[in-house]
Amino acid sequence: MENRPYTQYDPRDIQETKSVAWLSYLGVFFLIPMFVYKNSPYTRFHVNQGIVLCILEVAGAIALAILRAVLMWIPVIGWILIGLVSFVFGVAVLVLTIMGIVNTVTGKAVPLPVIGQITIYR
Repeated sequence: MENRPYTQYDPRDIQETKSVAWLSYLGVFFLIPMFVYKNSPYTRFHVNQGIVLCILEVAGAIALAILRAVLMWIPVIGWILIGLVSFVFGVAVLVLTIMGIVNTVTGKAVPLPVIGQITIYR
């Protein structure tokens, strides 16, 4: 999605839809604003961000499961590594989720760091 500042969205659209658009960042709950406000450009922006975040969470969980299966056989160091990697990934996803929700409820359409430029849903 093009990097449009939040000021380019209709203030009435933002005000009307932000009460539901924040759900976009809670896993598969992105489906609710996607269908409730399907004609809202502001909501579509946040739904896209939520879909990308959800895909990141699923891909990360799969990668962590594979890593865990490999590293669990390495006593102590493997266990520490998998714990550390899992913790860092979890914190990163939590931070992105909070950033997305805060942006939504404050009426902003700011792309999330790292993953914000990926467009899946227009």
